[in-house]
Amino acid sequence: MGKARMLGMEEVVGGTEGGRSPTGVPPAAAAPALGLPAAGNGRLIPDPAVLEKPVRRRFTAEYKLRILHEADRCTASGQLGALLRREGLYSSLLSTWRQQRDQGTLAGLTPKRRGRKANPDAPLIAENQRLKRETQRLAAKLRQAEMIIEVQKKLSELLGIPLPPSDNSGSEP
Repeated sequence: MGKARMLGMEEVVGGTEGGRSPTGVPPAAAAPALGLPAAGNGRLIPDPAVLEKPVRRRFTAEYKLRILHEADRCTASGQLGALLRREGLYSSLLSTWRQQRDQGTLAGLTPKRRGRKANPDAPLIAENQRLKRETQRLAAKLRQAEMIIEVQKKLSELLGIPLPPSDNSGSEP
Protein backbone atom coordinates (compact mmCIF):
# COMPACT_ATOMS: atom_id res chain seq x y z
CA MET A 1 0.00 0.00 0.00
CA GLY A 2 2.75 2.41 0.92
CA LYS A 3 4.73 1.48 -2.17
CA ALA A 4 1.75 2.28 -4.41
CA ARG A 5 1.42 5.75 -2.86
CA MET A 6 5.12 6.38 -3.35
CA LEU A 7 4.79 5.58 -7.05
CA GLY A 8 1.83 7.94 -7.41
CA MET A 9 -0.80 5.24 -7.84
CA GLU A 10 -3.94 5.27 -5.78
CA GLU A 11 -6.17 2.36 -5.02
CA VAL A 12 -9.65 2.56 -6.56
CA VAL A 13 -12.39 1.39 -4.23
CA GLY A 14 -15.09 -0.69 -5.90
CA GLY A 15 -13.78 0.23 -9.34
CA THR A 16 -12.35 -1.63 -12.26
CA GLU A 17 -8.87 -2.69 -11.15
CA GLY A 18 -7.11 0.64 -11.15
CA GLY A 19 -9.01 2.25 -14.02
CA ARG A 20 -11.85 4.67 -14.03
CA SER A 21 -15.32 3.34 -14.56
CA PRO A 22 -17.19 4.89 -17.48
CA THR A 23 -19.88 7.40 -16.66
CA GLY A 24 -23.19 5.74 -15.97
CA VAL A 25 -21.72 2.27 -15.42
CA PRO A 26 -21.97 1.19 -11.79
CA PRO A 27 -18.96 -0.50 -10.19
CA ALA A 28 -19.16 -4.27 -9.82
CA ALA A 29 -19.81 -4.03 -6.08
CA ALA A 30 -23.03 -2.11 -6.75
CA ALA A 31 -24.28 -4.65 -9.31
CA PRO A 32 -26.29 -6.85 -6.90
CA ALA A 33 -27.96 -3.77 -5.43
CA LEU A 34 -29.15 -2.82 -8.91
CA GLY A 35 -30.37 -6.34 -9.66
CA LEU A 36 -27.51 -7.18 -12.03
CA PRO A 37 -25.82 -10.59 -11.81
CA ALA A 38 -22.35 -10.55 -10.25
CA ALA A 39 -19.75 -13.25 -9.82
CA GLY A 40 -18.19 -14.17 -6.46
CA ASN A 41 -15.27 -11.80 -7.07
CA GLY A 42 -17.58 -8.80 -7.52
CA ARG A 43 -17.27 -8.59 -11.31
CA LEU A 44 -20.25 -8.49 -13.63
CA ILE A 45 -21.13 -11.70 -15.43
CA PRO A 46 -21.29 -11.10 -19.19
CA ASP A 47 -24.57 -11.82 -20.93
CA PRO A 48 -24.26 -15.33 -22.46
CA ALA A 49 -26.86 -14.66 -25.17
CA VAL A 50 -25.40 -14.60 -28.66
CA LEU A 51 -26.35 -11.50 -30.57
CA GLU A 52 -28.02 -11.88 -33.93
CA LYS A 53 -26.01 -11.14 -37.03
CA PRO A 54 -26.82 -7.60 -38.12
CA VAL A 55 -28.82 -7.34 -41.31
CA ARG A 56 -27.69 -4.90 -44.00
CA ARG A 57 -30.28 -2.22 -44.56
CA ARG A 58 -31.69 -1.94 -48.08
CA PHE A 59 -33.33 1.23 -49.24
CA THR A 60 -35.91 1.26 -52.02
CA ALA A 61 -35.75 3.82 -54.79
CA GLU A 62 -38.98 5.43 -53.57
CA TYR A 63 -37.55 5.82 -50.05
CA LYS A 64 -34.35 7.37 -51.42
CA LEU A 65 -36.32 9.82 -53.55
CA ARG A 66 -38.53 10.76 -50.60
CA ILE A 67 -35.52 11.40 -48.34
CA LEU A 68 -33.77 13.40 -51.07
CA HIS A 69 -36.92 15.48 -51.55
CA GLU A 70 -37.13 16.13 -47.79
CA ALA A 71 -33.41 16.97 -47.66
CA ASP A 72 -33.78 19.45 -50.52
CA ARG A 73 -36.61 21.19 -48.60
CA CYS A 74 -34.43 21.66 -45.50
CA THR A 75 -33.44 25.34 -45.37
CA ALA A 76 -32.97 26.22 -41.71
CA SER A 77 -29.85 25.39 -39.75
CA GLY A 78 -30.03 21.95 -38.14
CA GLN A 79 -33.01 20.65 -40.13
CA LEU A 80 -30.88 18.38 -42.33
CA GLY A 81 -29.06 16.97 -39.30
CA ALA A 82 -32.37 16.30 -37.57
CA LEU A 83 -33.65 14.49 -40.68
CA LEU A 84 -30.53 12.34 -40.86
CA ARG A 85 -30.71 11.47 -37.14
CA ARG A 86 -34.42 10.68 -37.38
CA GLU A 87 -33.86 8.31 -40.30
CA GLY A 88 -30.56 6.92 -38.99
CA LEU A 89 -28.61 7.92 -42.11
CA TYR A 90 -25.19 9.36 -42.84
CA SER A 91 -24.61 12.47 -44.93
CA SER A 92 -22.42 10.45 -47.30
CA LEU A 93 -25.51 8.43 -48.25
CA LEU A 94 -27.26 11.62 -49.32
CA SER A 95 -24.39 12.65 -51.58
CA THR A 96 -24.22 9.15 -53.11
CA TRP A 97 -27.98 9.12 -53.67
CA ARG A 98 -27.84 12.58 -55.26
CA GLN A 99 -25.18 11.39 -57.71
CA GLN A 100 -27.28 8.32 -58.53
CA ARG A 101 -30.35 10.51 -59.01
CA ASP A 102 -28.47 12.80 -61.38
CA GLN A 103 -27.19 9.84 -63.42
CA GLY A 104 -30.59 8.27 -63.94
CA THR A 105 -33.74 8.89 -61.94
CA LEU A 106 -35.26 5.72 -60.53
CA ALA A 107 -32.92 3.23 -62.22
CA GLY A 108 -29.85 4.84 -60.64
CA LEU A 109 -31.37 4.64 -57.17
CA THR A 110 -32.27 0.95 -57.21
CA PRO A 111 -29.92 -1.00 -54.94
CA LYS A 112 -27.29 -3.10 -56.68
CA ARG A 113 -26.93 -6.76 -55.83
CA ARG A 114 -23.80 -7.54 -53.86
CA GLY A 115 -21.44 -10.43 -54.52
CA ARG A 116 -20.62 -12.31 -57.67
CA LYS A 117 -22.59 -11.46 -60.73
CA ALA A 118 -24.49 -14.24 -62.49
CA ASN A 119 -22.87 -15.44 -65.70
CA PRO A 120 -25.36 -14.99 -68.55
CA ASP A 121 -23.65 -17.78 -70.52
CA ALA A 122 -24.07 -20.32 -67.69
CA PRO A 123 -26.75 -22.41 -69.50
CA LEU A 124 -24.59 -22.60 -72.63
CA ILE A 125 -21.53 -23.59 -70.62
CA ALA A 126 -23.49 -26.33 -68.84
CA GLU A 127 -24.85 -27.64 -72.17
CA ASN A 128 -21.35 -27.60 -73.67
CA GLN A 129 -19.95 -29.60 -70.73
CA ARG A 130 -22.82 -32.10 -70.97
CA LEU A 131 -22.16 -32.60 -74.69
CA LYS A 132 -18.42 -33.05 -74.07
CA ARG A 133 -19.13 -35.77 -71.49
CA GLU A 134 -21.53 -37.50 -73.87
CA THR A 135 -18.93 -37.34 -76.69
CA GLN A 136 -16.28 -38.88 -74.43
CA ARG A 137 -18.69 -41.64 -73.39
CA LEU A 138 -19.62 -42.43 -77.00
CA ALA A 139 -15.95 -42.37 -78.09
CA ALA A 140 -15.09 -44.92 -75.36
CA LYS A 141 -18.02 -47.08 -76.49
CA LEU A 142 -16.81 -46.86 -80.12
CA ARG A 143 -13.27 -47.91 -79.16
CA GLN A 144 -14.70 -50.89 -77.29
CA ALA A 145 -16.85 -51.90 -80.29
CA GLU A 146 -13.85 -51.59 -82.66
CA MET A 147 -11.76 -53.83 -80.36
CA ILE A 148 -14.55 -56.43 -80.30
CA ILE A 149 -14.72 -56.37 -84.13
CA GLU A 150 -10.92 -56.79 -84.37
CA VAL A 151 -11.06 -59.78 -82.01
CA GLN A 152 -13.88 -61.32 -84.10
CA LYS A 153 -11.85 -60.88 -87.30
CA LYS A 154 -8.77 -62.55 -85.78
CA LEU A 155 -10.88 -65.38 -84.39
CA SER A 156 -12.49 -66.00 -87.77
CA GLU A 157 -9.03 -66.10 -89.43
CA LEU A 158 -7.80 -68.62 -86.85
CA LEU A 159 -10.87 -70.83 -87.31
CA GLY A 160 -10.77 -70.44 -91.09
CA ILE A 161 -14.23 -68.98 -91.42
CA PRO A 162 -14.39 -66.66 -94.43
CA LEU A 163 -15.92 -63.25 -93.79
CA PRO A 164 -18.14 -61.57 -96.35
CA PRO A 165 -16.54 -58.49 -97.87
CA SER A 166 -17.48 -55.31 -96.03
CA ASP A 167 -18.87 -52.25 -97.79
CA ASN A 168 -17.16 -49.77 -95.50
CA SER A 169 -13.60 -50.46 -96.67
CA GLY A 170 -12.97 -46.75 -97.16
CA SER A 171 -13.42 -46.58 -100.95
CA GLU A 172 -16.81 -45.38 -102.07
CA PRO A 173 -18.04 -45.43 -105.69
